Amino acid sequence: MAHPHKDAIAKMPASALIGVIEESKMTYVRENLSVFLHESQIKLLKQVKKHEKPHHKRIRVKQFEKAKKDDLFNLHLGLYLKKYEKLAKLELIEIDKEPNNGLEYDCTLTPKGVEILDEISDFESEWESVVGIDDDAREVLRELALNSFEISYRHKKKQGFIF
Repeated sequence: MAHPHKDAIAKMPASALIGVIEESKMTYVRENLSVFLHESQIKLLKQVKKHEKPHHKRIRVKQFEKAKKDDLFNLHLGLYLKKYEKLAKLELIEIDKEPNNGLEYDCTLTPKGVEILDEISDFESEWESVVGIDDDAREVLRELALNSFEISYRHKKKQGFIF
């Protein structure tokens, strides 16, 4: 028997298909992960890892310098900090609220955070096998991602990398 959504999926535009695929991956990871994390928390945890890289820290310092001039800076700062504090309560990250690097706060992964990120990566790879992503499909996805990345990169550049 065919899947009940086969006809609907056959008529979806590419952007909707990408959403279905991303939702499937995230659902698979969340169902199998050893800790309960919301989708936004998984993304934030990945951001912490990305932001630990020296060149990303330099970009963030520049972002903070520009953002401080905005009237809403303290409001946004508080909102972001609350999101990070939830990860800190789960012992996945540590927050330094007085870093000596030009940032208002800085986050680093704990060993448990590194372990959970490894687990997420393993489940994402496992998901690829489950849904049948082979080398050919991966190459098509890489090409699409490269073409797509240019759009978001140009936008971020126009915004002065404050996003």
